[in-house]
Amino acid sequence: MKVNEFLSRVLVSGAIITILFATLTTNAQERIELFPFGDFESWSEQQIKESSLIGGETRTLYKIGGSWGSSNAHAKALGIDKVSVSVCPERRGDNWCCRMESKLEVVSAIGIDFKALATGSIFTGKMVDVVSMKQSTDPTSAINMGVPFTGRPSALILDYKAFIQNQNAVYAPAKTHVKNVNGHDAGQILLILQHRWEENGHVYAYRVGTAQQIVNRSTDWKNDFRIPVHYGKTGQLSNDFKMYNSKGQMVPIEEIDWREDVEPTHIIIQISAGNMPPFTGCPGNIMWCDNIRLAYAAH
Repeated sequence: MKVNEFLSRVLVSGAIITILFATLTTNAQERIELFPFGDFESWSEQQIKESSLIGGETRTLYKIGGSWGSSNAHAKALGIDKVSVSVCPERRGDNWCCRMESKLEVVSAIGIDFKALATGSIFTGKMVDVVSMKQSTDPTSAINMGVPFTGRPSALILDYKAFIQNQNAVYAPAKTHVKNVNGHDAGQILLILQHRWEENGHVYAYRVGTAQQIVNRSTDWKNDFRIPVHYGKTGQLSNDFKMYNSKGQMVPIEEIDWREDVEPTHIIIQISAGNMPPFTGCPGNIMWCDNIRLAYAAH
């Protein structure tokens, strides 16, 4: 063997070994944990009979379990029971995943059709067991958003698929008419880390970390999709989410500043088939997700 050929082989072998070592070192430095019930293999069902005035159909309300809530709702207004199901399990090979769909719900009563846009969504938190008429007009007031959490993940990792339509959204707030809205709806994957505290019944929060992905086009399964968590100032602060305070009152979570130097007390993970305000979106948009994990850098 010629000297130059021998040296070339040595260099190539050394480069391969270096790459393998770097890969193994990187993997060793990262810890990945499945978020509880984030594999969507444990669903429960509740059978609820709707009022005879609106057809008397028996509907299946699906629940994920653990810290997960969803946009599925059992509403009771003026003595009428109505069930909205926009989230359900779906087969993925031999296992299950979560399917979220934006739906235009139509309720027929006394000969009149009322239409409401329900955006399929899952989140860490809890939807109230029975949504009242007042909460129906302000869906965020029916959701206790976020759960206690003290970690500092470096990334959110999940598998997802999407069917996003290229058409204008609609606004349908449970009235007889549907209004067309300029703009296209898109799916959303969101993680927020907050440091919360309560003063005089108000709940305040520092935004510690944020990870967000807007899904504006259809795609087949993207496995092990990684969204970095950015600490400190990124995006916009929000007062859109609510929670129960120590007095049992549902109040806004008032984000007042970005602070990456404090420890999180709560985590919000929300995955939705739309990212527009309540009752606004594109009927038929669908998001699927599976295997929700958090990655942590080793220290």
